[in-house]
Amino acid sequence: MADNDDGTNPWARLSVAGRFAALVGLLLMLWIPTAGSAQAAQASGTVPAAVTTSVADKGDPCDALKGTPGYKYCTRDNSGGSSGGSGGDDPCKYVFGKSAHDLCENDHNGGSSDGTSGLTNGASQHVKDLANWLIGKIEHLVAPGNTWAPKSAKDEVFTPFLWLGQHLAVAIFMCVVAVCALSAWQGTPRLKQMGYSTGWTLVAVAGMASVPGFVFALNTAVSDGFKAAIDSDSGTLFGAIKDDLARGADSGNPLAILIIIAVLCVALAIAALVYATRNPGILMFVCMSPLVIASLARGGDMEAVQKWAQRLLGLMFAPFALLLVSPFVSLFKGSLVADALLLIAADVLMLRMIFHGVPYFGPRMARAARSMVERRTDNPLIQRAVRAGVPDFFEQENSPRGPRLVTTPGRAMGQDADVLAAAYGFRPRPRPGRLTTDSVVSQINTDAARTQRLMEARRQARAANQSAGSRRTPAANPTPAPASRRTPSTPPSSPSSPPPPRSGGSGSGPATP
Repeated sequence: MADNDDGTNPWARLSVAGRFAALVGLLLMLWIPTAGSAQAAQASGTVPAAVTTSVADKGDPCDALKGTPGYKYCTRDNSGGSSGGSGGDDPCKYVFGKSAHDLCENDHNGGSSDGTSGLTNGASQHVKDLANWLIGKIEHLVAPGNTWAPKSAKDEVFTPFLWLGQHLAVAIFMCVVAVCALSAWQGTPRLKQMGYSTGWTLVAVAGMASVPGFVFALNTAVSDGFKAAIDSDSGTLFGAIKDDLARGADSGNPLAILIIIAVLCVALAIAALVYATRNPGILMFVCMSPLVIASLARGGDMEAVQKWAQRLLGLMFAPFALLLVSPFVSLFKGSLVADALLLIAADVLMLRMIFHGVPYFGPRMARAARSMVERRTDNPLIQRAVRAGVPDFFEQENSPRGPRLVTTPGRAMGQDADVLAAAYGFRPRPRPGRLTTDSVVSQINTDAARTQRLMEARRQARAANQSAGSRRTPAANPTPAPASRRTPSTPPSSPSSPPPPRSGGSGSGPATP
């Protein structure tokens, strides 16, 4: 019995555990109905007094957040209020900016009016807005509705050129009339020339005043036509990009969206270069139109006017080069990555537009853009694309204006003598000409810098070719050339010895030893 009292008896331990188990079971039986009634009351909006008292005894869980912005959110959630009701303050009142505030409200309310919700929808909509903004800017830069050129003949920039062209045409007409009057004895040809000059002078004076209005109307038509052809529906390039951003196969792929946005940014940079080269060109050709059209007053020679019109119309219709990618839109439609490839082809066409369409300075500006790209990247695909847009070329310049080339007195008299001899029927002898010693020395000193650069370039090219040839490995196991067999030859006989006997001779005499 002593063993049972010291607590080492296992039966005593089991009895104590049974008592505790009975007590725990009684407590659970008492707590389960109370918890069920509390949950039911909370679901119906009412809380029993006992539960409320117990919660009040524990204190407000939001007291720890007092003095911080999170306290209002905690109290609003506990009280069942919302941002739109009277139960709490606006949770987005500390978010400044209309777009960010609207995004916060949509996210807090669980969705927007169109059925989408959250930050994902806001980010997607912002990406679409960015793409639409880039497309609109590209269209405006490539084919703007308004150019720098004057819109009417009364423009302050165009008025001085118009005055100069009109007076130049009238001056040419007066000169033609004077010449025809002095040579009136020739009769009909001079009368025809004066009639031509009169008519073409009137045409020139009227035509040069109508150039600004014509260019403005044509530019408006080109801009509207380009926008309709490039962004009218889902069958055009930009229309397909907008449609694929909304419903494309990879419209939800962040990588595809990043690729199309990056390519649109590159296209925007090239479009800015097109704008910077095309608009000054149109302005220049419109301002110089009176000086070109005034050349008609002499007799209707259209060569200069045709060249001027060719340059101007090439600048005006250059944006339509992008329509070359339109037949391929339907093949690549449905994927943003494929649209990016088409947009890269459009970038190449815009570079070609600058290279061929912008007169005088177009090739140099396109080459400068290509050099800038090649210096900043070593990607072979990008370099091939920019080389396709700007091919390699050589420039041909006018010879620098130097000293005049005159003949020496002896050569001049010789040339005249040859003319006189040819008049009498004699054939003149050829006289190859060359510069005198002093003239050659002067020419060498004048072209010293050019000659030095050419020699340096030739030296570098020669060194590059020699280094490339030295790197070539010889053929493995070269076969030695066969040694030539020497046929035994008869040793030369001395002059005193007799010649050797001929074989197959008659044999009449004795053989010589």
